[in-house]
Amino acid sequence: MEALQYNKTALIVIDPFNDFLSEGGKLWDTVKETVIGNNVVSNLKKILTECRKKQLQIIYAPHRKTQKGDYLNWNFLSPSHLGSSNLNLFENNSWGGEFHPELQPQEGDLIAQNHWTASGFANTDLDFLLKQHGINKIVIAGMRANTCVDSTARYGVELGYHITLIKDAIGAFNWEEIKATVETNFPHYGHRLVSTQEFINSL
Repeated sequence: MEALQYNKTALIVIDPFNDFLSEGGKLWDTVKETVIGNNVVSNLKKILTECRKKQLQIIYAPHRKTQKGDYLNWNFLSPSHLGSSNLNLFENNSWGGEFHPELQPQEGDLIAQNHWTASGFANTDLDFLLKQHGINKIVIAGMRANTCVDSTARYGVELGYHITLIKDAIGAFNWEEIKATVETNFPHYGHRLVSTQEFINSL
């Protein structure tokens, strides 16, 4: 497998919040089957460790930490959107709105502005950060497969980036969502679909 150009590649970690990835998180019971089945936390940790060893740029792309009134009077907001639910997911100043303890940013990592809906690019500085660091290839992992992961990957293609998706470092509400992303959606617009081990072997 072709080795990556370290200085041209960044790892984008999407929404590694406790509400998704930790027991007791508000969405844990919903996502745990795929998160455990894909070893998402363990795989993300391995990927982060290897990227830091190779000095690949790491950028976290987090959802907005919600607070009361965030989505009040929004036009055309989906009834199922995180901010419109009664769960107050990734709530500001809450444990659930913190990153998983094993997936914390370290010195040299970057954190993009929070995205309000699904794409890590829309209305954030993610594209700006990538361009300022001379990056044209991005590797995507995190949560949730068919929403934020898929939307960020698609948007990245539209902006001209080479996109790699790590298929066993993503979770979702069920396996059908994983299958739709990995088997149907991404192969028709993305560039490289790999496992955690295949990605590490390419470094």
